[in-house]
Amino acid sequence: MTISTISKPHERLAEILAGEMEAVNTLIRTRMASEHAPRIPEVTAHLVEAGGKRLRPMLTLAAARLFGYGGDHHIRLAATVEFIHTATLLHDDVVDESAQRRGRPTANLLWDNKSSVLVGDYLFSRSFQLMVETGSLRVLDILANASATIAEGEVLQMTAATDLRTDEAVYLQVVRGKTAALFSAATEVGGVIAGASEEQVRALFAYGDALGIAFQIADDLLDYQGDSKATGKNVGDDFRERKLTLPVIKAVARATPDERAFWERTIEKGRQQDGDLDLALNLMRKYGTLEETRTDALAWAAKAKTALTALPDHELRDLLGDLADYVVSRLS
Repeated sequence: MTISTISKPHERLAEILAGEMEAVNTLIRTRMASEHAPRIPEVTAHLVEAGGKRLRPMLTLAAARLFGYGGDHHIRLAATVEFIHTATLLHDDVVDESAQRRGRPTANLLWDNKSSVLVGDYLFSRSFQLMVETGSLRVLDILANASATIAEGEVLQMTAATDLRTDEAVYLQVVRGKTAALFSAATEVGGVIAGASEEQVRALFAYGDALGIAFQIADDLLDYQGDSKATGKNVGDDFRERKLTLPVIKAVARATPDERAFWERTIEKGRQQDGDLDLALNLMRKYGTLEETRTDALAWAAKAKTALTALPDHELRDLLGDLADYVVSRLS
C-alpha cells in the first residue's frame, strides 16, 4: 500500500501541492524579513515554523489548480492567506491571554503583548502588499472583506462569549468570522485568479464557508468529549474559560430556572467550583445537545461536499470532499 493510499486528505493535498507549497514557504520567509526590526522575523518564525497543517493556503492552491491556472499569483495569494491567519493568531493569543499554541509557548509569553500585536499588524500590512501585486481588485475586495469579518467576529465573540442571551444565530456569526471567513476567502480567491465562472466562484465560497463552520463546530464539540492527547486540549477548557459554544448554548435554551442559575453562576459570573464541569456535562447529556451538535457539524460537512458538485471533475475536487469528511471524522 502506498503512502498516498493511507494518508489523511490534508496530507495527500500537501503531497500533490508540494512544489507550490515550497514556493509559498519561500515567499513567506522572504516577506516576513525586516531590515530594521529583527524581532519581526523572530516572532513570525516562532509561529509560522511551529507546524500546523497549512490548510488555508493549500485551499487557495487547490482551487487555482482545479481550474488549470498556469501563472504564479496563486502563490502570492496562498502566502497572503497564511499571513492573515498568522496575524490573527498573534492577536488572538494576546486577547485570550493564551500561554500555549500547538504545544509551544505563545509569542506573547516568550516576548510580550506589544511585540505580538505589532508583529501581527506588520503581517497584515505585508498581506495587503501581496494582494496588490496580483493586480486584481476583485481579489483585494475578497481578502479585505475577510480581514474585516475576522476582526468583527473576534469582537463579537468577546461580547457574546459569556452572555447567556447568545443564541445559535449569534454563535454562527462568530464562527463565520473567526474561522469560516478565511476558509471561504482562501478557496474563492483561488478560483477568481484562475478565471473560474461566477457560479464556480460562488461554489468555492460556499464550500469554504461550510467547511470552516463544520471545522469549528467539531472543534467546540471535541472540547467536551475529545481525547486530550489527540486534541492538545483538556476536556472542558472552554467551560473553564467561560466560552459559550454550541453544546452549551443548546442546553441553556432548554434550561429550567435552577439550571439557568447554574449557567449564570459558572459562565456569566465565572464562579466555578469542583464538580461544575461534571454537572455541565450531565445537563448537555440530559438534553442531547452533544449529539445534536455532532449532527450539525455533519450537516455542514455535507453542505461543503454538495457545493463541490458545481466544480470540474478533478482529483483535487474529490480530495476537497474527503477533507470535508475528515474534519468531522474525529466525532465518530
